Amino acid sequence: MATGFFTDTTLCIGCKACEVACKQWNQLPTQEFEFTGMSYDNTAQLGATTWRHVSFVEQFDGRGRFNGLDTDLGQAALAGSGAVGPGAGAIAGTIHQGRSSGQGGAAHRGGTGASVASAASEFLTGNRWLMMSDVCKHCTHAGCLQACPTGAIIRNEFGDVYVQPDICNGCGYCVPACPFGVIDVDERDGRAWKCTLCYDRQKAGMEPACAKACPTRSIQFGELEELRARAYERVGQLHQRGVTDAYLYGVDEHTSVGALNAFFLLVDQPEAYNLPEKPALPQARVVPAYLATAVTAVALGAAAMALLARGRKG
Repeated sequence: MATGFFTDTTLCIGCKACEVACKQWNQLPTQEFEFTGMSYDNTAQLGATTWRHVSFVEQFDGRGRFNGLDTDLGQAALAGSGAVGPGAGAIAGTIHQGRSSGQGGAAHRGGTGASVASAASEFLTGNRWLMMSDVCKHCTHAGCLQACPTGAIIRNEFGDVYVQPDICNGCGYCVPACPFGVIDVDERDGRAWKCTLCYDRQKAGMEPACAKACPTRSIQFGELEELRARAYERVGQLHQRGVTDAYLYGVDEHTSVGALNAFFLLVDQPEAYNLPEKPALPQARVVPAYLATAVTAVALGAAAMALLARGRKG
């Protein structure tokens, strides 16, 4: 039975515990602490040494909403003893978790909690942060696997796409073959690296480090059929609670990539999360490219014949 990830972005609070756990378990180097142009985000994107990346998508154009979801984490953050700094998660942690001022709850029990809830509600009505922990999708039809000339990239016994470091020769063919820009070549050793879905931990009967570390269960690990059933149920719950924008990305996909073994619950268009709307393998564009070339050749040939015919008449 294939295993994978179900990432529910409505539960992500941007704590980056998954990033830290991934780097710690896999002994990956930290990123340099430099300005990336992306607030609260020093890793910026997935790469050879960043196999989990928590993105902060800032939407300050009035499109944000303040919907009530199913956990009390946001209420606790709002009502928690007046602590409203970044560490308390008073704003970031309540984008998807909190409840509006008309729904009651711990956030409205007077004092500092009530004033914080009111301020947060006003702020979040028109603005929000979307947060998502991104990872390798372990595609059904993996472009990196198909492009690898040495057989270094395989599908292991858990159904995950795995790069065998002792076979990889660093050719880099896998990099442009990935429609999600996940896999990359490490400049230190010249080999390609990406998420292994903690292959070593799975063999020992343990869940991946990122899922183990996630405090809100935004990242869930398990057998794909069970995860998909759980995901559909979650979407139904959100729709009943008024979060009608919620949908699954990477499930039942009719693209050349197929379904994703690491799929997501989103509340905005894929582009907002730096995901392609319709991911496609490079080879899926080969036939259209050949057809375009053939049509162009015929058109140019016809034009050349017409010019020659005119020249003879002249």
